[in-house]
Amino acid sequence: MAQLLIQLYNVITYALSIYSILLVIYILMSWVPASRETKFGRILEKITEPYLGFFRNFIPPLGMIDISPIVALIALRLIGEGLAPVFNFLLRML
Repeated sequence: MAQLLIQLYNVITYALSIYSILLVIYILMSWVPASRETKFGRILEKITEPYLGFFRNFIPPLGMIDISPIVALIALRLIGEGLAPVFNFLLRML
């Protein structure tokens, strides 16, 4: 059971890392608007916009600068960091 929890933790942290990379790519693509019109850009938009949209609902842009992606990346990082204590607690319970 402990091995299963460790593998689950590894899969989740790996998925969060991949998603963070996808978010950064999508954010960088916003600097070149034509890149969002590509097939890759549209797929990336479908993957990342629901998460980014959540933060855009609460954080208005500051002039022409949208800081919601930065907050979204920080939140994703905090979620990843918060998983370690949870899984450590579960492992000790076994």
